[in-house]
Amino acid sequence: MRISKLFGKTQREVPAEADTVSHQLLLKAGMIHQVAAGVYSYLPLAWRVLKKIENIIRDEMDKAGGQELMMPALQPLELWQETGRDLAFGKGLFTLTDRRERKLCLGPTHEEVIAKMVRYNVQSYRDLPLLVYHIQTKFRDEPRPRAGLLRVREFTMKDLYSFDTDEEGLDQSYNKMLQAYRNIYARCGLPTICV
Repeated sequence: MRISKLFGKTQREVPAEADTVSHQLLLKAGMIHQVAAGVYSYLPLAWRVLKKIENIIRDEMDKAGGQELMMPALQPLELWQETGRDLAFGKGLFTLTDRRERKLCLGPTHEEVIAKMVRYNVQSYRDLPLLVYHIQTKFRDEPRPRAGLLRVREFTMKDLYSFDTDEEGLDQSYNKMLQAYRNIYARCGLPTICV
């Protein structure tokens, strides 16, 4: 497709609301559009970049033995109340009530959901080790969304959950993921420093 036909035009001036260099560049390049504070649309060029990065991540996670799954963004609040993490997230947790007065939340992360799924689906130590991951939209009610895409209310995140029989197995899973992330960064042309 020709650049002249691309939806999302470049801008000559740096938008006044852009407070970081990365935010300024994304807006000037016509890659994102701010819908509200901390809420952005990804325009076609940015969307293509994100999809390419996601595909690299998927490829490396799969090579390391990960299995991709999808979990719901909308979660029962009771899962969060069982662990007490609803209180830990506090006002950062988007909550709502459905028409039957059931309390729900928009997932800022998915540990509660995956733990319940594993309790139900893993029947024996023979089912382990298990590496499952997902790339999904998450939600956090940031008190002061800022810095472009760094502090937003809706974002895409990749999580991997490792379930192992013992600490040695956990170390093996960790090392597999460490190498997978090194491969991801190398394929994206980014040097890595492990800390």
